[in-house]
Amino acid sequence: MIPRYSRPDMVAIWSPETKFRIWYEIEAHACEAMANLGVIPRENADAVWKAKDVEFEVARIDEIEAVTKHDVIAFLTHLAEHVGADEARFVHQGMTSSDVLDTCLNVQLVRAADILIADLQGLLAALKTRAVEHKYTLRVGRSHGIHAEPTTMGLTFARFYAEIDRNLTRLRTAREEIATGAISGAVGTFANIDPGVEEYVCAELGLTPEPISTQVIPRDRHAAFFATLGVIASSVENVAIEIRHMQRTEVLEGAEFFSMGQKGSSAMPHKKNPVLTENLTGLARLVRMAVVPAMENVALWHERDISHSSVERMIGPDATITLDFALARLTGVIEKMLIFPENMLDNMNKFPGLVMSQRVLLALTQAGVSREDAYAMVQRNALKVWEHRTDFKEELLADAQVCAALSKEEIEEKFDMEYHTKHVDTIFGRVFKD
Repeated sequence: MIPRYSRPDMVAIWSPETKFRIWYEIEAHACEAMANLGVIPRENADAVWKAKDVEFEVARIDEIEAVTKHDVIAFLTHLAEHVGADEARFVHQGMTSSDVLDTCLNVQLVRAADILIADLQGLLAALKTRAVEHKYTLRVGRSHGIHAEPTTMGLTFARFYAEIDRNLTRLRTAREEIATGAISGAVGTFANIDPGVEEYVCAELGLTPEPISTQVIPRDRHAAFFATLGVIASSVENVAIEIRHMQRTEVLEGAEFFSMGQKGSSAMPHKKNPVLTENLTGLARLVRMAVVPAMENVALWHERDISHSSVERMIGPDATITLDFALARLTGVIEKMLIFPENMLDNMNKFPGLVMSQRVLLALTQAGVSREDAYAMVQRNALKVWEHRTDFKEELLADAQVCAALSKEEIEEKFDMEYHTKHVDTIFGRVFKD
């Protein structure tokens, strides 16, 4: 995580101050629950709440940890400095460090997920707006990078909308799956703490109790969460690469907005480079970098080891902060993106009429020509267009074999562009469900 690719709301979730605040809330709610059960005196639980408005001193906790070599103990020591040693003697009773660390991490991931869900919703709104705007804006569809058949720019945006919408569903599922907490004590048996404490703490934090936790919350949940972030990042890259292609000089069907005063190249003043979408391609790689380590974290020794800990301390902030920034950047790119309909038509006509080859092929077979013969008839005329930039329709009209099977009018009709947009409404209805 670096400031260049960070937004403050997501960064705040991962700050030491926020972490210690969540640790405090876990411990305070646990004391409250234990007092409710009669396990500890009510006055001691109440005393812990004296620190509810305290801003915990990160430097002081670090100072204590330099001696204890244990971050949770360092925090508890600092908490006792505010509450009083005697009053705080029941804090953390029956708990283990993982109860605090794991539950806190999941609170942070849930909060991060909420921001990312809002990000996806904003991106969906932008994609829908542009899809509707260019519903019937013709452009050539490409397969293998080669002109195939006509499509519309609206369908391109609609395709991305559907993909991002699936990602929104995935993220909501991942959020639900990660929203568990564990206050089950050493090796997860509740030997020294009542399961009711866990239920109370989780309810206060907006979590559900982990059905069975060893000493840690099972890491398959986290693996699924980060895998979802990786899929979302790949979708970001998918959109970004399409825009990068469209902005190429020889294509120029769309482009990132180029603001007044912006510079494209330090050496060549004419350049308008797709720097935002290139950046998004790189950021997607960074998010996906977290996926494999998260999956490797699933396999832990017996009831607990901490091989996952250092990994999560890095990938938690880095993946969520980076993806938050990427989604916001992509939304801005889509909202401001320049579209060039005339260039789309010019590109489609670089090989005049060639994109209609399948219509002619099908017409010939419908007229009684074998598929093999029909294919050969269409291909030989298409190759002339490839080699000599002639007009495909004119070549067909000059082909005696073709004209023996199809009338001039029938050939002419096969070059109607609206043929390829007749089901756009159907597709839009499926995607947007309006």
